[in-house]
Amino acid sequence: MFHPNEAEGVHRVEHAGVNCYLVEDGSRLLLVDAGLPAMWPMVRAALRGLGRSPRDIEALAITHGHFDHLGFALRLQQDLDVPVLLDPADAWIAAHPYRYRHERARLFYPFRYPGGVPVLARMTLAGALAVRGVRNLRPLDAEAAAGLPGRPVLVATPGHTAGHVALHLPERGTVITGDALVTLDPYTGATGPQIVSAAATADTRQAVASLDAIAGLDAQIALPGHGDPFRGRVADAVAQARRQPIT
Repeated sequence: MFHPNEAEGVHRVEHAGVNCYLVEDGSRLLLVDAGLPAMWPMVRAALRGLGRSPRDIEALAITHGHFDHLGFALRLQQDLDVPVLLDPADAWIAAHPYRYRHERARLFYPFRYPGGVPVLARMTLAGALAVRGVRNLRPLDAEAAAGLPGRPVLVATPGHTAGHVALHLPERGTVITGDALVTLDPYTGATGPQIVSAAATADTRQAVASLDAIAGLDAQIALPGHGDPFRGRVADAVAQARRQPIT
């Protein structure tokens, strides 16, 4: 589903509880995250709706290396020669999208948290088990981010993965939080501001600590990797996330 202008010139494409974002900057265009494989036709449709084409994508910035943020990244890289940028700490995960640290085993989550089952089922149907690894990445650091469309400011938010980053768009009062702060946990089905459960988070203590970096931003819109946008002071979203139990 296409949600234009979630923030000024920032458009969301959502499917199966997974988000990716198109950031317009005049004639320039940045894609943040590559969702799941089935989302590529939806992104193309969104581009047509904006009067754009896939060849207008100047770069793909990935918040972290998990499979549900890499979905069609390899296609962009190989077919359209789009540079793919990622924090180097997540490069190994990007090459091996199903091999990553998580604190808790996922086996019993469907029994403990049945609300997550429909979300995970939709993700599977959208190609969650068929994501191909990506190599030949460019480092996503502060200097590289500043040169991207929208001039995002890189915010280090490790915990969900070692190299997780958020992208702050100061002129638009917006932060793209990836999975550092979500409003839907795919593993439990819980909604509202929170970190992702230990089923997919490498270090929940560090993930909670990284919320401080988001709380300190001057932003009124948080655009997460999963779930609907949060509108209001991002510090309030962080406060709500801190009150949630670690699942």
